[in-house]
Amino acid sequence: MQTWITTFMEQFSYIGIFLLMALENVFPPIPSEVILTFGGFMTTYTTLSVPGVILSATLGSVSGAILLYWIGYYLDIKKIETIVERWGHILRLKKEDIARANAWFDKYGYWTIFLCRMVPLVRSLISVPAGMTKMNVWLFLLFTTLGTLIWNVALVMLGSFLGQSWEDILTFMDMYSTVSYVVIGIVVGVFLIIFFRKRSVKS
Repeated sequence: MQTWITTFMEQFSYIGIFLLMALENVFPPIPSEVILTFGGFMTTYTTLSVPGVILSATLGSVSGAILLYWIGYYLDIKKIETIVERWGHILRLKKEDIARANAWFDKYGYWTIFLCRMVPLVRSLISVPAGMTKMNVWLFLLFTTLGTLIWNVALVMLGSFLGQSWEDILTFMDMYSTVSYVVIGIVVGVFLIIFFRKRSVKS
């Protein structure tokens, strides 16, 4: 896939970067790390500029995030609540738990969006629950754009700085991704333990 990505970018330059970053949000297995760092490297031997690569990548990424937001927005939350009412006892979930999750996302969702835009894979998927909870679309755009911009600037600048050694950063990014997933897994695990303990005490 990496060869296809780099060939596509070399052929279509800014438009290729825009399209790949938009697609990366909808289809997370496409690695933004490759797109951004190689885009940075391209600024060292083509007419592409660092600001131009960052702008096209950010516009593409935010466009993909908006698409996922609206998909989440039009998901019928009542159907999810109906499923939980019928089958939630298996996981010890109630319809009220969905409401609590929505309330939590309403309170902390904006900063969650901002931080998760800098975590591989999660950066794409986080747009769906934002839409499902009917997060204010303008604030969603603001925090999505800020988080995306930081991520894009860092990787494009690294790619430009490293030049022909741009692929070296991919090894580090694999480590970063692994650590991020472990941390997220631990946080989710602790949250679930606390949640189910509270449910056990109440029952």
